[in-house]
Amino acid sequence: METLAVVLEAPERLLLRPLALNPIGAGDVLIEVAWSGISSGTEKLLWSGRMPAFPGMGYPLVPGYESVGRIVDAGSDVRGRIGEWVFVPGANCYRDARGLFGGTARRVVLPSLRAMPIDERLGADGTLTALAATAYHAVAGGNPPDLVIGHGIVGRLIARIVVALGAPAPVVWETNPARQDGDGYTVIDPSQDDRRDYATICDASGAADILDLAVSRLAKRGEIVLAGFYDRLSFAFPPAFQREARFRISAEFTPADVAATTALVATKALRFDSLISHVRPAADAADAYPAAFGDPACLKMVLDWRAV
Repeated sequence: METLAVVLEAPERLLLRPLALNPIGAGDVLIEVAWSGISSGTEKLLWSGRMPAFPGMGYPLVPGYESVGRIVDAGSDVRGRIGEWVFVPGANCYRDARGLFGGTARRVVLPSLRAMPIDERLGADGTLTALAATAYHAVAGGNPPDLVIGHGIVGRLIARIVVALGAPAPVVWETNPARQDGDGYTVIDPSQDDRRDYATICDASGAADILDLAVSRLAKRGEIVLAGFYDRLSFAFPPAFQREARFRISAEFTPADVAATTALVATKALRFDSLISHVRPAADAADAYPAAFGDPACLKMVLDWRAV
């Protein structure tokens, strides 16, 4: 059994080519993917070759952990799931490539427990499930932020989730004028903000030099939540010492985070509209990836697999 997959052969060398799939086990499902999102964080590091080494890293690899589609076949233990519309948080099912994170392919095989049912009516917006769960994980891990740094896709979701949970709307910092469009909260350039008493600051910019600026705006015993993915971070110790600053790293989302965000979407407290800016046919993946990482107008790139 084969699939057509996006394969990173090496840094900045991407192909769309067939790959052999592992057989379907008794507890596995086969999913025909309709849409897959391109992450401008982890996948940019894979694309550039700057991803820190950890188990499973290496080329060639299939990226992606933001796919949605339908279960079209299943192992003997889970055949009752055939026909379900699900979210795919990655897959490791290829004979001749690493599955890191493995979701950007026309068909994928994964354990049934990892295929998360979502509302089919979301369409391509369903690819935002992982990012929304990541944003929820950052917010729910402590006090809701009153300042969010960065108004990219994750920053927007963090701000929307804070509002959806009934907390006071945060201030959002964004230096790009084209991204200063708030949605129930205020978005400003940090140079226009004189506040230095934020109790909880959530960074969604992923900027390596963000900590000194964030610490300077923190209240006494305030907390900085790191919701991006970073290679290396550093900060001047004396200002953080004076404020008794706390730092919290928000890592991977959990099934509970997915369930919580799915519930917020179901009640319409959380919306995904206007977050996907670009949709390209999967056949154009070689052009879509550089655009997702380098085009300032691209908020979120999604690949459409339906015509493949």
